Amino acid sequence: MLCFFLYNYYYCCSCSIVDVVVDVKSGCKNSLILIRLRLNSEGWRNVGVEATLLRTTLAGGEVSASVATLQLVLGTIMSAKLLSAHSTVLKCWQTRQRGLWRCLSTGSASLGSGRLKGRSCLTLKDFSSDEIKSLLWASSDLKHRIKLEKQYLPILQGKSMAMIFEKRSTRTRMSTETGFALLGGHPCFLTSQDIHLGVNESCRDTARVLSRQCDIVLARVYSHSTLEELDREASVPIINGLSDLYHPIQILADFLTLQEHYGSLQGLTVSWIGDGNNVLHSFMMAAAKLGVHLRIATPKGYEPEMSLIQEAQRLSREHGTQFLLTDDPMEAAHGSNVLVTDTWISMGQEEEKKKRMKDFEGYQITMKTASVAKPDWTFLHCLPRKMEEVDDEVFYSSRSLVFPESENRKWTIMGLIVALLTDYSPQIPMPKI
Repeated sequence: MLCFFLYNYYYCCSCSIVDVVVDVKSGCKNSLILIRLRLNSEGWRNVGVEATLLRTTLAGGEVSASVATLQLVLGTIMSAKLLSAHSTVLKCWQTRQRGLWRCLSTGSASLGSGRLKGRSCLTLKDFSSDEIKSLLWASSDLKHRIKLEKQYLPILQGKSMAMIFEKRSTRTRMSTETGFALLGGHPCFLTSQDIHLGVNESCRDTARVLSRQCDIVLARVYSHSTLEELDREASVPIINGLSDLYHPIQILADFLTLQEHYGSLQGLTVSWIGDGNNVLHSFMMAAAKLGVHLRIATPKGYEPEMSLIQEAQRLSREHGTQFLLTDDPMEAAHGSNVLVTDTWISMGQEEEKKKRMKDFEGYQITMKTASVAKPDWTFLHCLPRKMEEVDDEVFYSSRSLVFPESENRKWTIMGLIVALLTDYSPQIPMPKI
């Protein structure tokens, strides 16, 4: 017996095309079928003869649908009863000036679905496997539509964002400011000279003021407790742009980059060689949820937070992945797909430079490190990079993904913001993650 429902619906005003995504269930099997319908003058009830099957996936692989299945799906699509039975609300509108098409969701296809819209993102620890995958899907979709298809998507028109920066940054500021503006929103950049959190005005009062002035806040701060206080007191979503404990928006970019390069994240092994810092903490809170094995090498005394090690071990057991913690860089790199490092001296640790340089001897990533990795190894670094962390031979090699990684900071922060503020539905099929 076949059971199916309308999963998503897209309408092109300029060329009278409807793309319909249908989820078809048959026993334990599941198909996602994308059908293109061309409307005639009599409306969408009489377009079955001009339907074209664009894609169908079954149990993760590409297959062809039978004519009978296609006819059955089309018959149901053209039935008004289907729409009422699932309380589907179809909203189509034409983007002025360009005649481009916007996507509208039916209830179950929305990224928000009551789970993401309105939430804050302080750490990926708070997000499930499916939610992280949804964020990557939204990011990939926006990149495809805006960069490749040159679509204009003012999804955030009329919305504003406060960007609080206690710490300077190139990628976080540029990706967020340009990305939010590209989607039609207005970002407002606030430095420590503009806003003194907890000094001239309490975090509590700042959060309440900003909640009445803007729709979302991104804060790049020294202490994670500052973010937690902002989140407690604000009535709008708060995004962690970096704290001493986590850097979630960096990790979303890293995983999107790896998904694009390898085609899938499932089963990849990522080796972190360096300091047990905020970027690593975010890797630890997300890797297992995406089926990624994690191998970590840090000098003694520079390990990740113990509570987060315990959580990463728990996640690894839950999701059936491997988790290794060592002080030997070569052991961590062995059999790895991805070699990752970061600065050894974060902002605020400058006085420790001499000691840290000595303690991290032998941790530079070189071709020798890569020699024990898998043949398809790649390299990531969140930037800015110093020579002692990775040599030029690796950093500028064809194996280095650092510049695509830096670009994906933009698409992933856009995907995250859109998911937290709207009921956005991606148009492209979900990437294999």
